[in-house]
Amino acid sequence: MDRAFPLEMCRNIGIIAHIDAGKTTTTERILFYTGKTYRIGSVDEGTTVTDWMAQERERGITIVSASVTAEWKGYQINIIDTPGHIDFTAEVQRSLRVLDGGIVVFDAVQGVEPQSETVWRQADRYHVPRICFINKMDRVGASFENSVASIVDRLGAFPIPMQLPIGSEAEFTGVIDLIEMKAIYWEDVEGRDPKVRDIPADMFEAAQFAREQLIEKAAEVDDELIEKYLEGATISIEELKASLRRSVLDSKATLIFCGSSLKNKGVQPVLDAVIDYLPSPLDIPPVIVTSLNTDEQIELHPDDNGPLAALVFKVVSDPYMGRLAYFRVYSGKMNVGETVINPLKGKKERIGRLIRMYADRREDVQSIPSGDIGAILGLKFSFTGETLCNNGTPIILESITFPEPVIFIAIEPKTTADQDKMSEALRRLSEEDPTFRVSTDDMSGQTIISGMGELHLDVLVDRMMREFNVKANIGRPRVSYRETIQNAVRGYSYKYVKQSGGHGQYGHVVFDIEPLNRGGGIVFEIAIVGGSVPKEYHRAIENGVREAAESGILAGYPVTDVKVTLVDGSFHEVDSSEMAFKLAGLFGFKEAFQKGRPILLEPIMKVEVVMPEDYLGDVLGQLNSRRSEIQGMEARPGNSQAVHAMVPLAEMFGYATELRSGTQGRGVFSMEFDHYAPVSETVARRLLNL
Repeated sequence: MDRAFPLEMCRNIGIIAHIDAGKTTTTERILFYTGKTYRIGSVDEGTTVTDWMAQERERGITIVSASVTAEWKGYQINIIDTPGHIDFTAEVQRSLRVLDGGIVVFDAVQGVEPQSETVWRQADRYHVPRICFINKMDRVGASFENSVASIVDRLGAFPIPMQLPIGSEAEFTGVIDLIEMKAIYWEDVEGRDPKVRDIPADMFEAAQFAREQLIEKAAEVDDELIEKYLEGATISIEELKASLRRSVLDSKATLIFCGSSLKNKGVQPVLDAVIDYLPSPLDIPPVIVTSLNTDEQIELHPDDNGPLAALVFKVVSDPYMGRLAYFRVYSGKMNVGETVINPLKGKKERIGRLIRMYADRREDVQSIPSGDIGAILGLKFSFTGETLCNNGTPIILESITFPEPVIFIAIEPKTTADQDKMSEALRRLSEEDPTFRVSTDDMSGQTIISGMGELHLDVLVDRMMREFNVKANIGRPRVSYRETIQNAVRGYSYKYVKQSGGHGQYGHVVFDIEPLNRGGGIVFEIAIVGGSVPKEYHRAIENGVREAAESGILAGYPVTDVKVTLVDGSFHEVDSSEMAFKLAGLFGFKEAFQKGRPILLEPIMKVEVVMPEDYLGDVLGQLNSRRSEIQGMEARPGNSQAVHAMVPLAEMFGYATELRSGTQGRGVFSMEFDHYAPVSETVARRLLNL
């Protein structure tokens, strides 16, 4: 199949922003103006193309990134509409990994919001050139100038306004194009036919000043333009556009546009800007791959005749059609019917069906050329972040890294019949979402699911119940407390004697038990002099002690940090047996343990919280209310602070939500297990229901 569009006329772009800035509404207008849809969908009514999941339509938010392909003025544009909620940040991350450019959408009232910062930094990490669209210019309180200022202050970017708004709030009617020096108005309800007119007389002076600023800023970051500018030579529109394009591709500048997607104003100039200023696959640096044969790094350019290098960036489990894998081809061409390999796993995959995605609708194609994005139906072994290549040239693309989960809940099937269905549903959901983890708590036996936030887990549980028809109960996981002793007990004697006709049972042990340092576990030693307890019973006694230690006597939690020494005992020639000595060890340990002043231990987590300095006091207050022990603080780049603390695990539930709310979503934390420590008397009384 021949390429439908030359590479230089292809664009792979993502629409990224804070939640509720208008990404999906903007995408919907793009599809309408490019002729992909014949009516404009509404987020509020749940009729948009890219928000196709039931959970998205009910909540009015984007949960999974959706891929659509459109055509504008002879160019092919692959668009990915990404989520804005921080719980679904992995969706943004994996989309940015395979995109060439981005449109960052801002709310004209709010300017740069917390998640805007997060996605901006993610785009920086993947070196994605971007343009900005200041949306919602029709809202009360909208300010183009304040929004641009917030891009400078909070993102440290170098914005170049390409337009000036004509009016604001309810009076917003159009924009002034500072390149062509023309006014553009949207007068019809659907905004299909923009009217180009002369700049209003009362704005002409402001427009001239803004254009001079535009040229000055463009010259500031482009060596080719600076000479002409300093010499005072006339700069043509073509030269100015070429200069701005170079600056965007080098991520030296960000071009700013404005409009109101909901009111169908300002979207067409953004589409023009995608073509004029954002990169084609030919404009981005060659991708670096590692050869499995030689371990050397190789540069690959987008070439249909080159070796195949494709990266799977997203896997979706379709209950009816099986596993759907989204991929980006960096080199070579993916063809239906051919066999490729997953070099990391050494597995072959047959390409049975290739699809060009249109949100949840599909169009079958025979091949996906280099520089393009598509999907494969039916891959068996390949998942997110893995490479597909030709059998003869095993190469690996850099994978995608994802943040660690921060919140955990327990889940259990309602009935035995749901057990297998739940296991299968959790397996398939974890395959498609790398930030969703499933594990089993060895101590409590609970199935624990973990994710990026409460909304994230809520949506996944909802999907499990709807798509896989699993009925389940969810709740907080039990904290794995431990029990230990405070005092040593010397020479504790226990006899297990049972007479029931015929052979009886006889086992006699004498123990020393003593506390160990934290992390000591259970240590069992033999210190018997002579043969008071024959060697063949030593292992049985140890097994009895260790079995008893699996559930302590205070609240049934495992015992730890205790040393047990067998110092003496006795046996009976006829009635002694391994079982008798095992039971003597078990019951003897429990009684001796009770004499050693047992206490409860709780897991203590090492926590690091990073937030802007303005919220330091609030964060310290939150941590102090959770029985934390502050270890120290350090300054971080960008006017941020990091707080290090030790916090009981039991106090960390719900902290992710509290931190976000207390820092306007700008605080993040990580935690890991550090040690066990005694619980306070108050907590112990609560746990033991005293």
